[in-house]
Amino acid sequence: MSRGGIVRRPAGAGSGPWPDSIPPLLRRIYGARGALNEAQARPRLAHLLPPDGLLGLDAATALLAEAIAGDRHILVVGDFDCDGATACAVAVRGLRMLGARRVSHAVPNRAVHGYGLSPALVAELAPLQPDLLVTVDHGIACHPGIAAAKALEWKVLVTDHHLPGDTLPPADAIVDPSQPGDTFPSKVLAGVGVMFYVLLALRRRLLADGSLTGGSNGRGPDLSRLLDLVAVGTVADLVPLDANNRALVAAGLRQLRAGKGCAGLQALIEAAQRDPARLSASDIGFAIAPRLNAAGRLEDMAVGIECLLTDDLTQAREIATTLNRINTERRAVQQQMTDETEQAFARVALDTSDVPLAACLFDPGWHPGVVGLVASKMKERLHRPAIAFAPAEPGGDMLRGSARSIPGFHIRDALATVDVRNPGLIERFGGHAMAAGLSLPLASLEAFEHAFRKCVELTLSPELLHLQIPSDGELAADEFTRHSADALRHGGPWGQGFPEPQFDGEFDVLGWRIVGQKHLKLELALAGRRVNAIHFGGWDEQEPPPRVRIAYRLEADDYRGGDAIQLVVVHREAA
Repeated sequence: MSRGGIVRRPAGAGSGPWPDSIPPLLRRIYGARGALNEAQARPRLAHLLPPDGLLGLDAATALLAEAIAGDRHILVVGDFDCDGATACAVAVRGLRMLGARRVSHAVPNRAVHGYGLSPALVAELAPLQPDLLVTVDHGIACHPGIAAAKALEWKVLVTDHHLPGDTLPPADAIVDPSQPGDTFPSKVLAGVGVMFYVLLALRRRLLADGSLTGGSNGRGPDLSRLLDLVAVGTVADLVPLDANNRALVAAGLRQLRAGKGCAGLQALIEAAQRDPARLSASDIGFAIAPRLNAAGRLEDMAVGIECLLTDDLTQAREIATTLNRINTERRAVQQQMTDETEQAFARVALDTSDVPLAACLFDPGWHPGVVGLVASKMKERLHRPAIAFAPAEPGGDMLRGSARSIPGFHIRDALATVDVRNPGLIERFGGHAMAAGLSLPLASLEAFEHAFRKCVELTLSPELLHLQIPSDGELAADEFTRHSADALRHGGPWGQGFPEPQFDGEFDVLGWRIVGQKHLKLELALAGRRVNAIHFGGWDEQEPPPRVRIAYRLEADDYRGGDAIQLVVVHREAA
């Protein structure tokens, strides 16, 4: 495989109209990300983009306003990942805040219905007799399911953020910033963000027509109370954190840190043993979201959505305990599948010339809910686009695949190219630049693998295969402090498109030990200063050299407390 190389980002502007509360270290980091003042670095809700550019918004709010005025049954159909679950909770909670009295929700079961609004799910929901069905975080590719709903004379509103195909589904209204003709400036809203914007526009419509009172502030119900859920879904779905998304996530984090999040999120933070006052976007991505996602991967996301909808903290804690157990099981299943994949790749030489440009992985014993995590692991290990497949049902002939890509290679477009060149090979697909899903018959796997690898060979630029580890440069000796670590933690939110700060430097290795079989604990020295470091998954069965060059994150060591800090190593090589 290609070896990683540390590449320093262009230096940011350290001077400018910055308040004294923002230290020079953060100013430099913000500047390297194109933010040259506090407003750009820390966007506020006051600067949130208005909803107006979202195509289909008038039709969508008209459907919802009519349903509320007529006391009609609104059925919100979510998706079985964290973005879909939070979008469903935002929709249900928000519609009730805006006067809807008959709101229910449903979510497909991954093992029973497959992805999105399928005809099978519509048939199961038929006894509920909804007047208006609202999809969240899916729908743009669910043509058969929406047609089935329309055949039952239901109104259908699609809210989504995924890329559409050549044609749009036959819904009564579609709100998706990725659809043709949409002029909304930000195309990277998560599904939960799209639904939040629909609610903002609906509140404005209801206030304008007099069907909603303005309340004490003249603006109607406070929809910002939903931003804790918006933050979690946005971070979990790994959409780029442009200024608009950062404003949404930062506001949601402030709520969670103040202990004002919904009962379900408070309970999940407790279950993950995180300190709410110090919660970061990274905590959402690595601790909160996986517990919600685990329900959709191994069991039923309805459990996760119920956790987000309850206002009873005791009940929320009980559900969070269940989600914690499911997440533990998910990690065990994932580890077994990843180990099996690692063993298969161990038989392949690690020289780049012996590794295919794209990896297609399949095992008849794998769980379909965890293939996305396996694909992510293989993508990271090989620095190649990777797709992992599992039977949609045990022993079945239909496969469900999850694809992950490397920066610069659009995986959803690659699947679209394969589909155009090989009609009928893929049953269905959808997704984003970095992640996508698909299904196909087991009998078609070999032909698909050949077609996909050929597509990658023709379109993947060779320079993309060299893994680059971005760095914000070296830290000065006096910046290895708890004050710097806390400033970095709260300087975000950091994430896709606004990456968490990483630094590099050369250190003497004073000591080392193995932790938990695969992790490497290091004691390093720089300019006479001793620093603790941890390299997760860093034990390669070789003693570290006496001097190393590393790329790392500077973090507060909350376990030791006080002024303790540690370096979290993301790349290590001999100096």
